[in-house]
Amino acid sequence: MKKKRFHQEKPGTITRLRVVARPGCRTRGLVLAPGFAAPVALGRTGIRHDKREGDGATPAGTWHPLALRWRADQGRQPASRLPLHRTRPDELWCDAPSHGRYNQPVRAPFQASHEEMWRADRLYDLVVVLDHNTRPRRARRGSAVFMHLAREGFEPTAGCIAFRRADLLRLLARIGPRTAIVVG
Repeated sequence: MKKKRFHQEKPGTITRLRVVARPGCRTRGLVLAPGFAAPVALGRTGIRHDKREGDGATPAGTWHPLALRWRADQGRQPASRLPLHRTRPDELWCDAPSHGRYNQPVRAPFQASHEEMWRADRLYDLVVVLDHNTRPRRARRGSAVFMHLAREGFEPTAGCIAFRRADLLRLLARIGPRTAIVVG
């Protein structure tokens, strides 16, 4: 009889993160894990269980990181246990609910509504793509939900989880594709 092989994460890998809103401030939160805590910005309408496209909410649920996208012109390749993808200037993310590529990466030129992945404000210099609304993809249930860099002063996001650069870099070195990110 064959023995079953179980996937072993590398030592030090965080297997579960918890994202919670700060009491009295729905647009700011904390990411908590053993040996890790960091402040984050959340969506402008806080954490919601019934995520809809354009509602500004960070979706509640358990998500997993799919890949890390990074801009090589803004720094060296970060240490990460996630699959890496170097962002190109023509990369976009489709957020048009009626389009067949909804909640997927696309390339310019692209006529339907989309999110620019190569941003002048540098928020997407480091982007962790989450598996929110991927299997199955459902129209109007939210797209482009990422972990990325925060604006100055932790201004609210459009529904993502945003970190200080140093905190996100520390986290990237400790999460893998099997890390459960529990929001709410």
